[in-house]
Amino acid sequence: MANICVRSIRAAARAAACGGLLLSAAASASAQDAKSPDIVKQLTQILDAKKLDSIAAPDPQAPGMYVGALYFPGSQLLVVSAKYAAPPILNEKIAKKDYREVYIDLSSASIAGSKLFVMDTNADGLAAKPGDGQAFDTVERAGTNISFDGEYKKAKMSETDYLKTFADVDAAYVHAVQLLINQLKSQS
Repeated sequence: MANICVRSIRAAARAAACGGLLLSAAASASAQDAKSPDIVKQLTQILDAKKLDSIAAPDPQAPGMYVGALYFPGSQLLVVSAKYAAPPILNEKIAKKDYREVYIDLSSASIAGSKLFVMDTNADGLAAKPGDGQAFDTVERAGTNISFDGEYKKAKMSETDYLKTFADVDAAYVHAVQLLINQLKSQS
């Protein structure tokens, strides 16, 4: 009888350990689920259809904030979102559809600490950890560079902090890309 109890306890302990590992893995995987791939696909399809390599838009929810993008089909999407000290200048450039100039202005002359710069390798949305042999995405956020290469220890971050940072950046990227899509659709 004691032998059966010991086996039952061991089996229960193994099941609990496996269950804990599965829950941990599921939580980690869900934290890595990016929202940006679908919306970036929409943006790149519209840019391809319109034969554009750049787009820019104001952020109507944040006066003085703008988004600009340069698109290299199948290769890279560069998106910058930042506050700009002279909104009338960017508004005029957007009205003239001089999107590349808006992108350049935001990249080089934005208000310090306000910039989010996303280098989306392959123009396919962000990934917390790239697949084997794939290039990783990088971000500059308020003066700090982040590489989403899955190497959170190398970045001196905990996995939890890395995944939270990824989720925050991914959400900001989705917002910026949606503004660009809205701008493109308003031109139709």
